[in-house]
Amino acid sequence: MSAVAGAPPIAPGMPGSPPEHHGMSKARKIGYSLVGAWIGGIVLFVILFGFKSHKAASVVSGVFSPTNEFKLDTWFKLGPIAFNKGVLYLLITAAITIGVMVYIARRLQQRPGRLQVAVEAFYSFTRGMSKENLDENMQRKYFPLIATIFVFILVTNLIGYIPLPVDSGETFKLFGASIPSFQIYAADTNVAFPLILALGVFVLFTFEGVRHHGPIGYVKSLMPGGIKGPIVGLIFPIEILSNFLRLISLTVRLWANLLAGHMLIAFMGGELGVLVGDQWVQWLLLPFGIAIYLFEAVLIAGLQAFIFSILTAIYLGSAVASH
Repeated sequence: MSAVAGAPPIAPGMPGSPPEHHGMSKARKIGYSLVGAWIGGIVLFVILFGFKSHKAASVVSGVFSPTNEFKLDTWFKLGPIAFNKGVLYLLITAAITIGVMVYIARRLQQRPGRLQVAVEAFYSFTRGMSKENLDENMQRKYFPLIATIFVFILVTNLIGYIPLPVDSGETFKLFGASIPSFQIYAADTNVAFPLILALGVFVLFTFEGVRHHGPIGYVKSLMPGGIKGPIVGLIFPIEILSNFLRLISLTVRLWANLLAGHMLIAFMGGELGVLVGDQWVQWLLLPFGIAIYLFEAVLIAGLQAFIFSILTAIYLGSAVASH
Protein backbone atom coordinates (compact mmCIF):
# COMPACT_ATOMS: atom_id res chain seq x y z
CA MET A 1 0.00 0.00 0.00
CA SER A 2 1.38 3.39 -0.93
CA ALA A 3 2.04 6.14 1.63
CA VAL A 4 -0.53 8.35 -0.06
CA ALA A 5 -3.24 5.74 0.12
CA GLY A 6 -2.55 5.06 3.77
CA ALA A 7 -2.50 8.69 4.86
CA PRO A 8 -5.46 9.95 6.92
CA PRO A 9 -7.96 12.19 5.13
CA ILE A 10 -7.31 15.91 5.37
CA ALA A 11 -10.11 17.74 7.23
CA PRO A 12 -11.66 20.83 5.61
CA GLY A 13 -9.95 24.01 6.72
CA MET A 14 -6.57 22.31 7.42
CA PRO A 15 -3.48 23.24 5.42
CA GLY A 16 -3.51 21.44 2.10
CA SER A 17 -7.29 20.93 2.12
CA PRO A 18 -9.29 21.94 -0.97
CA PRO A 19 -11.12 25.31 -0.72
CA GLU A 20 -14.68 25.22 0.59
CA HIS A 21 -17.48 26.50 -1.63
CA HIS A 22 -20.26 28.18 0.36
CA GLY A 23 -23.43 28.64 -1.65
CA MET A 24 -25.52 31.80 -1.43
CA SER A 25 -28.21 31.63 1.23
CA LYS A 26 -31.83 31.30 0.18
CA ALA A 27 -32.78 34.63 1.79
CA ARG A 28 -30.02 36.43 -0.09
CA LYS A 29 -31.10 34.83 -3.37
CA ILE A 30 -34.67 35.99 -2.80
CA GLY A 31 -33.46 39.48 -1.90
CA TYR A 32 -31.31 39.78 -5.00
CA SER A 33 -34.16 38.46 -7.15
CA LEU A 34 -36.56 41.07 -5.78
CA VAL A 35 -34.08 43.89 -6.28
CA GLY A 36 -33.39 42.65 -9.79
CA ALA A 37 -37.10 42.49 -10.59
CA TRP A 38 -37.57 46.01 -9.19
CA ILE A 39 -34.72 47.50 -11.25
CA GLY A 40 -35.74 45.50 -14.30
CA GLY A 41 -39.32 46.73 -13.98
CA ILE A 42 -38.17 50.36 -13.86
CA VAL A 43 -36.07 49.85 -16.98
CA LEU A 44 -38.93 48.07 -18.77
CA PHE A 45 -41.44 50.83 -18.04
CA VAL A 46 -38.96 53.48 -19.17
CA ILE A 47 -38.38 51.57 -22.43
CA LEU A 48 -42.09 51.05 -23.06
CA PHE A 49 -43.42 54.46 -22.03
CA GLY A 50 -40.36 56.69 -21.77
CA PHE A 51 -40.10 59.62 -19.38
CA LYS A 52 -42.96 61.48 -21.00
CA SER A 53 -46.01 61.98 -18.80
CA HIS A 54 -49.14 59.99 -19.73
CA LYS A 55 -51.78 61.41 -17.42
CA ALA A 56 -55.20 59.79 -17.36
CA ALA A 57 -58.16 61.86 -18.52
CA SER A 58 -59.64 61.85 -15.02
CA VAL A 59 -56.41 63.37 -13.65
CA VAL A 60 -56.20 66.04 -16.34
CA SER A 61 -59.84 67.03 -15.84
CA GLY A 62 -59.47 67.12 -12.06
CA VAL A 63 -62.08 64.40 -11.50
CA PHE A 64 -59.54 62.17 -9.76
CA SER A 65 -58.27 63.37 -6.39
CA PRO A 66 -56.20 61.55 -3.73
CA THR A 67 -58.72 62.64 -1.11
CA ASN A 68 -61.59 60.81 -2.82
CA GLU A 69 -60.86 57.62 -0.90
CA PHE A 70 -61.67 59.39 2.38
CA LYS A 71 -65.06 60.68 1.25
CA LEU A 72 -68.07 59.00 2.82
CA ASP A 73 -70.59 58.40 0.06
CA THR A 74 -73.98 57.43 1.45
CA TRP A 75 -75.00 53.97 0.22
CA PHE A 76 -78.46 53.97 1.78
CA LYS A 77 -80.29 55.35 4.81
CA LEU A 78 -81.93 53.66 7.78
CA GLY A 79 -84.01 56.47 9.23
CA PRO A 80 -81.62 59.25 10.27
CA ILE A 81 -78.56 56.98 9.90
CA ALA A 82 -76.65 57.34 6.64
CA PHE A 83 -74.99 53.99 5.94
CA ASN A 84 -71.52 54.38 4.41
CA LYS A 85 -68.13 52.69 4.57
CA GLY A 86 -67.31 54.44 7.84
CA VAL A 87 -70.37 52.94 9.50
CA LEU A 88 -69.56 49.56 7.93
CA TYR A 89 -66.05 49.58 9.40
CA LEU A 90 -67.38 50.44 12.85
CA LEU A 91 -69.89 47.57 12.67
CA ILE A 92 -67.15 45.18 11.54
CA THR A 93 -64.93 46.38 14.40
CA ALA A 94 -67.68 45.93 16.98
CA ALA A 95 -68.53 42.45 15.65
CA ILE A 96 -64.88 41.30 15.64
CA THR A 97 -64.20 42.74 19.11
CA ILE A 98 -67.26 41.13 20.69
CA GLY A 99 -66.80 37.88 18.78
CA VAL A 100 -63.15 37.44 19.77
CA MET A 101 -63.79 38.25 23.43
CA VAL A 102 -66.76 35.86 23.64
CA TYR A 103 -64.78 33.14 21.86
CA ILE A 104 -61.88 33.48 24.29
CA ALA A 105 -64.10 33.72 27.38
CA ARG A 106 -65.80 30.42 26.52
CA ARG A 107 -62.49 28.62 26.09
CA LEU A 108 -60.64 29.68 29.24
CA GLN A 109 -58.98 26.69 30.89
CA GLN A 110 -56.53 25.89 33.65
CA ARG A 111 -53.82 24.90 31.17
CA PRO A 112 -53.94 27.77 28.68
CA GLY A 113 -53.19 27.48 25.01
CA ARG A 114 -51.30 30.03 22.96
CA LEU A 115 -54.33 32.26 22.40
CA GLN A 116 -55.18 32.34 26.09
CA VAL A 117 -51.55 33.11 26.97
CA ALA A 118 -51.65 36.07 24.58
CA VAL A 119 -54.93 37.29 26.08
CA GLU A 120 -53.58 36.95 29.63
CA ALA A 121 -50.48 38.91 28.61
CA PHE A 122 -52.71 41.63 27.19
CA TYR A 123 -54.77 41.59 30.41
CA SER A 124 -51.63 42.02 32.53
CA PHE A 125 -50.40 44.79 30.24
CA THR A 126 -53.61 46.84 30.37
CA ARG A 127 -54.04 46.08 34.08
CA GLY A 128 -50.59 47.50 34.74
CA MET A 129 -51.46 50.54 32.65
CA SER A 130 -54.51 51.17 34.86
CA LYS A 131 -52.69 50.37 38.11
CA GLU A 132 -49.97 52.93 37.44
CA ASN A 133 -52.44 55.78 36.93
CA LEU A 134 -55.58 54.97 38.96
CA ASP A 135 -56.29 54.20 42.59
CA GLU A 136 -57.89 50.88 43.54
CA ASN A 137 -61.50 52.07 43.33
CA MET A 138 -60.95 53.80 39.99
CA GLN A 139 -59.16 50.71 38.66
CA ARG A 140 -62.10 48.49 39.49
CA LYS A 141 -64.46 50.93 37.84
CA TYR A 142 -62.58 51.92 34.69
CA PHE A 143 -60.21 49.08 33.84
CA PRO A 144 -62.85 47.36 31.64
CA LEU A 145 -63.37 50.64 29.75
CA ILE A 146 -59.64 51.24 29.22
CA ALA A 147 -59.09 47.67 27.99
CA THR A 148 -62.12 47.92 25.70
CA ILE A 149 -60.89 51.21 24.21
CA PHE A 150 -57.51 49.60 23.55
CA VAL A 151 -59.01 46.56 21.80
CA PHE A 152 -61.62 48.57 19.88
CA ILE A 153 -59.12 51.07 18.46
CA LEU A 154 -56.58 48.31 17.74
CA VAL A 155 -59.12 46.25 15.80
CA THR A 156 -60.43 49.20 13.79
CA ASN A 157 -56.84 50.20 12.98
CA LEU A 158 -55.85 46.70 11.88
CA ILE A 159 -58.84 46.09 9.62
CA GLY A 160 -58.04 49.45 8.06
CA TYR A 161 -55.09 47.74 6.34
CA ILE A 162 -57.19 44.96 4.80
CA PRO A 163 -58.40 45.79 1.26
CA LEU A 164 -62.20 45.54 1.20
CA PRO A 165 -64.72 46.31 -1.58
CA VAL A 166 -65.85 49.67 -0.19
CA ASP A 167 -64.81 52.18 -2.88
CA SER A 168 -68.25 52.95 -4.31
CA GLY A 169 -66.75 55.71 -6.47
CA GLU A 170 -64.96 53.09 -8.59
CA THR A 171 -66.81 49.87 -9.42
CA PHE A 172 -66.19 46.74 -11.47
CA LYS A 173 -68.59 44.28 -13.06
CA LEU A 174 -69.01 40.79 -11.61
CA PHE A 175 -71.71 38.61 -13.20
CA GLY A 176 -73.47 41.77 -14.31
CA ALA A 177 -73.42 43.38 -10.85
CA SER A 178 -71.50 46.60 -10.11
CA ILE A 179 -69.16 45.79 -7.20
CA PRO A 180 -67.25 48.56 -5.36
CA SER A 181 -63.49 48.45 -5.92
CA PHE A 182 -61.17 47.16 -3.20
CA GLN A 183 -59.65 49.77 -0.96
CA ILE A 184 -57.94 50.19 2.41
CA TYR A 185 -59.79 52.55 4.72
CA ALA A 186 -59.85 53.17 8.48
CA ALA A 187 -62.72 54.68 10.42
CA ASP A 188 -60.13 56.77 12.30
CA THR A 189 -59.40 58.73 9.12
CA ASN A 190 -62.78 60.42 9.56
CA VAL A 191 -62.34 62.95 12.37
CA ALA A 192 -65.82 62.23 13.78
CA PHE A 193 -64.77 58.79 15.03
CA PRO A 194 -61.84 59.83 17.28
CA LEU A 195 -63.74 62.97 18.27
CA ILE A 196 -66.63 60.94 19.70
CA LEU A 197 -64.22 58.67 21.58
CA ALA A 198 -62.28 61.66 22.92
CA LEU A 199 -65.47 63.47 23.89
CA GLY A 200 -66.59 60.43 25.89
CA VAL A 201 -63.26 60.35 27.74
CA PHE A 202 -63.40 64.11 28.35
CA VAL A 203 -66.90 63.89 29.85
CA LEU A 204 -65.86 60.95 32.06
CA PHE A 205 -62.77 62.52 33.60
CA THR A 206 -64.57 65.86 34.07
CA PHE A 207 -67.44 64.04 35.79
CA GLU A 208 -65.05 62.15 38.08
CA GLY A 209 -63.14 65.33 38.90
CA VAL A 210 -66.30 67.26 39.79
CA ARG A 211 -67.68 64.32 41.80
CA HIS A 212 -64.44 63.94 43.75
CA HIS A 213 -63.56 67.61 44.39
CA GLY A 214 -66.86 69.39 43.85
CA PRO A 215 -67.35 71.95 41.04
CA ILE A 216 -65.23 74.70 42.62
CA GLY A 217 -62.72 72.27 44.04
CA TYR A 218 -62.21 70.62 40.65
CA VAL A 219 -61.49 73.95 38.99
CA LYS A 220 -59.01 74.74 41.78
CA SER A 221 -57.41 71.30 41.42
CA LEU A 222 -56.39 72.16 37.86
CA MET A 223 -53.84 74.60 39.28
CA PRO A 224 -50.39 73.13 40.07
CA GLY A 225 -49.52 73.10 43.77
CA GLY A 226 -47.44 75.93 45.18
CA ILE A 227 -48.59 78.60 42.72
CA LYS A 228 -49.47 81.78 44.61
CA GLY A 229 -49.57 85.51 44.10
CA PRO A 230 -50.13 87.51 40.91
CA ILE A 231 -48.82 84.71 38.68
CA VAL A 232 -52.05 82.82 39.40
CA GLY A 233 -53.83 85.20 37.05
CA LEU A 234 -51.51 84.07 34.25
CA ILE A 235 -51.28 80.35 35.02
CA PHE A 236 -54.97 79.73 35.79
CA PRO A 237 -56.35 80.54 32.28
CA ILE A 238 -53.57 78.44 30.73
CA GLU A 239 -54.45 75.44 32.90
CA ILE A 240 -58.16 75.79 32.11
CA LEU A 241 -57.36 75.97 28.40
CA SER A 242 -54.97 72.98 28.58
CA ASN A 243 -57.73 70.93 30.21
CA PHE A 244 -59.98 71.52 27.18
CA LEU A 245 -57.05 70.97 24.82
CA ARG A 246 -56.95 67.36 26.01
CA LEU A 247 -60.08 66.82 23.95
CA ILE A 248 -58.36 68.15 20.84
CA SER A 249 -55.08 66.32 21.47
CA LEU A 250 -56.82 62.95 21.91
CA THR A 251 -58.78 63.51 18.71
CA VAL A 252 -56.05 64.89 16.47
CA ARG A 253 -53.35 62.44 17.59
CA LEU A 254 -55.39 59.40 16.53
CA TRP A 255 -57.00 60.98 13.46
CA ALA A 256 -53.92 62.66 11.99
CA ASN A 257 -51.61 59.67 12.43
CA LEU A 258 -53.96 57.23 10.71
CA LEU A 259 -54.89 59.71 7.98
CA ALA A 260 -51.24 60.52 7.23
CA GLY A 261 -50.31 56.85 7.21
CA HIS A 262 -53.05 55.88 4.77
CA MET A 263 -52.22 58.81 2.50
CA LEU A 264 -48.53 57.85 2.44
CA ILE A 265 -49.40 54.25 1.60
CA ALA A 266 -51.66 55.41 -1.22
CA PHE A 267 -49.11 57.89 -2.62
CA MET A 268 -46.16 55.51 -2.46
CA GLY A 269 -48.27 52.58 -3.58
CA GLY A 270 -49.15 54.15 -6.92
CA GLU A 271 -51.19 57.34 -6.60
CA LEU A 272 -48.22 59.64 -7.08
CA GLY A 273 -47.39 57.84 -10.30
CA VAL A 274 -51.00 58.25 -11.45
CA LEU A 275 -50.92 61.97 -10.68
CA VAL A 276 -47.68 62.60 -12.60
CA GLY A 277 -48.67 60.14 -15.33
CA ASP A 278 -45.46 58.07 -15.26
CA GLN A 279 -45.71 54.29 -14.94
CA TRP A 280 -42.07 53.95 -13.96
CA VAL A 281 -42.65 56.24 -10.97
CA GLN A 282 -45.34 53.87 -9.68
CA TRP A 283 -42.96 50.93 -9.93
CA LEU A 284 -40.07 52.93 -8.43
CA LEU A 285 -42.03 53.89 -5.31
CA LEU A 286 -43.81 50.55 -4.81
CA PRO A 287 -41.22 49.09 -2.35
CA PHE A 288 -41.47 52.24 -0.24
CA GLY A 289 -45.26 51.90 -0.23
CA ILE A 290 -44.95 48.30 0.97
CA ALA A 291 -42.46 49.33 3.67
CA ILE A 292 -44.77 52.10 4.94
CA TYR A 293 -47.72 49.70 4.84
CA LEU A 294 -45.88 47.17 7.03
CA PHE A 295 -44.66 49.92 9.39
CA GLU A 296 -48.18 51.26 9.82
CA ALA A 297 -49.88 47.87 10.18
CA VAL A 298 -47.30 46.37 12.55
CA LEU A 299 -46.35 49.37 14.72
CA ILE A 300 -48.62 52.39 14.33
CA ALA A 301 -51.92 50.47 14.65
CA GLY A 302 -51.00 49.17 18.11
CA LEU A 303 -49.09 52.26 19.19
CA GLN A 304 -52.02 54.61 18.61
CA ALA A 305 -54.39 52.27 20.46
CA PHE A 306 -51.95 52.19 23.38
CA ILE A 307 -51.49 55.97 23.45
CA PHE A 308 -55.21 56.69 23.45
CA SER A 309 -55.95 54.16 26.20
CA ILE A 310 -53.06 55.15 28.47
CA LEU A 311 -53.95 58.84 28.12
CA THR A 312 -57.49 57.89 29.12
CA ALA A 313 -56.09 56.29 32.30
CA ILE A 314 -53.81 59.29 32.97
CA TYR A 315 -56.60 61.84 32.55
CA LEU A 316 -59.00 59.86 34.76
CA GLY A 317 -56.33 59.49 37.44
CA SER A 318 -55.29 63.15 37.37
CA ALA A 319 -58.93 64.28 37.61
CA VAL A 320 -59.23 62.88 41.15
CA ALA A 321 -55.65 63.56 42.25
CA SER A 322 -54.81 66.30 44.73
CA HIS A 323 -52.12 68.76 43.65
